[in-house]
Amino acid sequence: MKPGAMRLADEERVCVMEGEWSSTGVIRQVVEEGQEDPFYVMDLGEIVRRYQHWKAMMPRVEPFYAVKCNDDKLLVRTLAALGTGFDCASKAEIQLVMDMGIKAERIIFANPAKMASHIRYATARGVTTMTFDSEAELHKIKQISPDARLVIRIRCDAAAAQCPLGIKFGCEPLTEAPRLLKLAAVLKLNVAGVAFHVGSGAGESAVYARGIKVARMLFDLGDTLGLDMRVVDIGGGFAGDADSDLRDVARVVNAAIEANFGEREVRVIAEPGRYFAAAAYTLATMVHATRQLTNASSESHTMYFINDGVYGSFNCVLYDHQTVVAEPLDPCDSRPEACSVWGPTCDGLDCVIASCRLPALRTGQWLVFKDMGAYTLPVASAFNGFPVPKVKTIVDKRLWAVLKELWPLNEADVTVDICPLGPQSPESLTPRSETPSPTLESPHHTVFVECALK
Repeated sequence: MKPGAMRLADEERVCVMEGEWSSTGVIRQVVEEGQEDPFYVMDLGEIVRRYQHWKAMMPRVEPFYAVKCNDDKLLVRTLAALGTGFDCASKAEIQLVMDMGIKAERIIFANPAKMASHIRYATARGVTTMTFDSEAELHKIKQISPDARLVIRIRCDAAAAQCPLGIKFGCEPLTEAPRLLKLAAVLKLNVAGVAFHVGSGAGESAVYARGIKVARMLFDLGDTLGLDMRVVDIGGGFAGDADSDLRDVARVVNAAIEANFGEREVRVIAEPGRYFAAAAYTLATMVHATRQLTNASSESHTMYFINDGVYGSFNCVLYDHQTVVAEPLDPCDSRPEACSVWGPTCDGLDCVIASCRLPALRTGQWLVFKDMGAYTLPVASAFNGFPVPKVKTIVDKRLWAVLKELWPLNEADVTVDICPLGPQSPESLTPRSETPSPTLESPHHTVFVECALK
């Protein structure tokens, strides 16, 4: 560390990895150093790979990251460096993004029911692209920000979604939307396009085609009203776990854009959240207590208590309807047994997994949960005095050499601290097969280079 430099919090550092490595291998090393509190490992490389995959699959669709999904500054900064836009829903989210140097034109204020003070703040900062879905919102915007570029939010629900949104947002496309567009024309407001959201974690691809088709119908109506509509916002709903595939959705979206807007010059954007955030984060938790139960039929069941729960990272079980999967950090030879996994608080609601099968675990062993980056940390609390897990951010050395040049930093903004760690076991060094990390010809080793804003 440079003389006189301040040692920064773990969650503010980027750990640059040299050699072959995996998130699980990093977790194992941290645990072996005596870690007891739960923590995340966030792989910046996964975010970069997903951005590259998005651009390859849907080159015409610009991603505007949904900040509400996970507002980790390093995640946001990385996406900004890659060139994404940002879907913000509040004054605080706009401030977070713009304070990183991101320009107003890269932000859409995608909340159809905005507070007046938030509209004033957004307008003062130059963020003028915003959504609406009601008459009252049009009048509010007319009064506060009459020069705003408006995007009408229509309802377009997927047949199945992890979190349906149509019950709260989006006007009816065939009845309410025409009336609202006519009112906007009368008020001399600038309606720039149409937006829809199929629901977070949508389980249907065809719904995007339906939404894009309706958007074209409303564009045609806008033409007759003298509205200059050029933006199609297809919202979110894109799966983000490591096993998900964007190809089916991309095929539907690309075909629908071509069929409905092939001859028309429009800007197509989307609002992915979990697509970028989920798989990049792996959570590590420690078993701190066990309890053996036996029912009247002499069937045994083990309760495992871990140091994170539904008031922390696993709020996603309650609010985001996620099904999480626990994996022992270390290989276990014993056969899987009936068990349940519980959080650390005194609330009986704090159940992470009600029923599953795991090898017999001892107090002090660790469980790993993958795909934990979406709608977890932003909602977590320190209820009962249990701290929210910190994040250890990692990136491959070769990728970091490129990424740091894209970040809006200079040498004076970065503190570097080199911390060599012990060697990993061979099985911990294998990265995910679908996203291999670069390998070096030198013997396997890992070095943490910790970089952070001063």
